[in-house]
Amino acid sequence: MPAILIRDLSWSLGDGRTLFSHLDLTFDAARTGLIGRNGTGKSTLLGLINGDLPVQSGTITVTGTLGTLRQSPAPGATVADLFGVTEALAILRRAEAGEATSDDLGNADWTLEDRLAEALARLDLNIAADVALDRLSGGQQTRAALAALIFNAPDVLLLDEPTNHLDRQGRQAVRDLLSGWRKGAVVVSHDRELLEAMDAIVELTSLGATSYGGNWSHYSARKAEALAAARHDLEDAETRAAGIARTTQTTVERKARKDSAGRRKAAKGDAPKILLGMMKNRSENTSGSNARLAERQRTEADNALAAARQKIEVLEPFAVTLPPTGLPSGRSILKLEGVMAGYGKPVIRDFDLQVTGPERIAITGPNGSGKTTLLSVITGALPPQQGVVQVTDRMALLDQQVSLLDPNQTIRDNFRRLHPDSDENRCRAALARFMFRADAALQTVGALSGGQRLRAGLACVLGATPPWLLCLDEPTNHLDIASIEAVEAGLKAYDGALIVVSHDESFLGAIGINRRVALG
Repeated sequence: MPAILIRDLSWSLGDGRTLFSHLDLTFDAARTGLIGRNGTGKSTLLGLINGDLPVQSGTITVTGTLGTLRQSPAPGATVADLFGVTEALAILRRAEAGEATSDDLGNADWTLEDRLAEALARLDLNIAADVALDRLSGGQQTRAALAALIFNAPDVLLLDEPTNHLDRQGRQAVRDLLSGWRKGAVVVSHDRELLEAMDAIVELTSLGATSYGGNWSHYSARKAEALAAARHDLEDAETRAAGIARTTQTTVERKARKDSAGRRKAAKGDAPKILLGMMKNRSENTSGSNARLAERQRTEADNALAAARQKIEVLEPFAVTLPPTGLPSGRSILKLEGVMAGYGKPVIRDFDLQVTGPERIAITGPNGSGKTTLLSVITGALPPQQGVVQVTDRMALLDQQVSLLDPNQTIRDNFRRLHPDSDENRCRAALARFMFRADAALQTVGALSGGQRLRAGLACVLGATPPWLLCLDEPTNHLDIASIEAVEAGLKAYDGALIVVSHDESFLGAIGINRRVALG
């Protein structure tokens, strides 16, 4: 049985930051989804398993053969080169032409072409072996790389974000492949539809790795149970803290009444001085003992309360409250008539589209059908070659690079630049809605992760006076699941119109898309 055994693995980055510390993990002959926030070391772990990176401490033992997805073809490489069958196909060509030597005929693989075509067909590709890879789209290249990977029938697949940049058809081909895969697979992915095909989920965090049997739905249910338990623990901690506060106050009041009675007795002068001295010492000792006990109990209760709140913050889904856009339901905010557009050769022809009120529209279609081109026309970045474009001036675009933000400025300075009429209090309140509180708002945009940058873009666009129309271009590419869910929360709270280019069906469902426009 193929297996990957990781024992006592520790690994640090060049800057000294520790990714793994005494990590123990086992992958067996099952399909395992590897998830976690960006920066927790998912891709690094695959590199260590595959031997691309040296193990610094601990051991990784692999039983069986590994197959790794390679998505950067060599210049001029063909499909045959990708499969490693260039020479084997050349032998067959020589045999067909009657030019084969006896050695050629002895080495000829007469089933090769059928097996090659079958592997390509599994990924919904119908291309010749001599086609140059740089003539294929990015999605076709990824599918060809997957086909080449399974062609060699490894015992364990190592896949790092295999559905990134794929259109709907390509994503479905990858899901179909893994659904029918009966060997081992370790899949780093934020594609929740793909994770539904997994047999197990492993979540990497800064504390280590936690394994969950079952697919994404099972994992989500387990996390929901953990959140419910954490909320119960928080209620218990709050109740205990309040109880200790009441008990402490009652003890103080009871002691005060007793001391007052003692002082009244002493004032009468009918008690011996030695007895009064003993009573005073006992009172002081009792006060000190009560104070120490109360302080210890308060400290323990406060620590338990802080731990419970921290656990809630880790598990609690991100939620956002936004100011309203004020967009009237019958207001026309976009109208395209007879639009033809493209960079040189047009990819969009005779295109009509009207958006009224807070509609939520997904622009779909295969790679190369003109989705990003259409967004460029809508936002004015690309003038149409023909036709009419009428669009509200209360509009914003968040592309994959979130280019509306200056990478050399802080999040706070970007917000003030984009909203010069907002004062510091409104700025900080708007950024806090998207979890950029206090010093977090002073981070330089260029130093943010992809998920943080998109969240910062949403904060700067939606945090003050949100636009009537927001356009998004593949917003979930390169984001971890936690970041995607944060973006979803922000968009759920937004009451304006949305035009979204995305192949992520889970994302489109979560943000309430109610209309689709297909290109190509």
